[in-house]
Amino acid sequence: MQRFSNTVIGFLNFFTLLASIPIIGAGLWMARSTTTCENFFQTPLLVIGFVVLVISLAGFIGACFHVAWALWVYLVIMVFLIAALFGFTIFGFVVTEQGGGVEVPGRAYKEYRLDRYSPWLRTRVKDPQYWSTIRSCILGSKTCDKLAFWTPFDYIQRDMSPIQSGCCKPPTTCNYSEETILATQDPDCYRWNNAITRSCYDCDSCKAGVLENIRRDWHNISVLNIVVLVFLIGIYSIACCAFRNARRVLTDYPQSQNRMTKLKPRWDYYCWRWWYNKKEELF
Repeated sequence: MQRFSNTVIGFLNFFTLLASIPIIGAGLWMARSTTTCENFFQTPLLVIGFVVLVISLAGFIGACFHVAWALWVYLVIMVFLIAALFGFTIFGFVVTEQGGGVEVPGRAYKEYRLDRYSPWLRTRVKDPQYWSTIRSCILGSKTCDKLAFWTPFDYIQRDMSPIQSGCCKPPTTCNYSEETILATQDPDCYRWNNAITRSCYDCDSCKAGVLENIRRDWHNISVLNIVVLVFLIGIYSIACCAFRNARRVLTDYPQSQNRMTKLKPRWDYYCWRWWYNKKEELF
């Protein structure tokens, strides 16, 4: 059982050590790119890659070579990692609890309102620098280009993604006839522009569509985090056994050396008695 725990920790950390190399490589490769979306993910990838590298290296050395201090570092980092992941999961469920689309009568798609989402998400998406980055990503993905060939019938019968619904068209309630009273219009109706580079990318509905995508992805990640937490707690328990094994090796080795030192005079004594008895028999 002692060797089993060390073997499991050693193999797991060896594989995660190998996995950290392509993660770091991807982050470094993105540093060469001029695309805004790719640069947006560069820093998180590098941080995750180096954290996985340090944790895996400490766990591999400690488990395979019975280095107690390396396993101690590994356990301390794992405690912080489990605590951070637990907090992040709880925060994710709280943040993604609000939101969702609004049914549009006679339409297959839904529309999204910014005030339906949590205050923290709204504050983030209203930050000009943050929104400028996301806006560049949406433009680069050419999400709205697919709707350029739609007929009016398609807008009624076909569904849209949250970003297409919020960023690629004005709100359904907009009326651009001359008799329309301006005060009754949704503010997004005046932010809409027919230019491909403008569309409704500065609309609140576009920001709401982005938040809906984030909310769905974050909710799925939070569910996955629960599975990861259970897995990490199991690995932490095995690592604790490996740490105890490494300390036992260090404590048992001096004792075994002392025991052999104490036994050495006895073996000399027994050898002397054997030789003495043999000598009496011979002579």
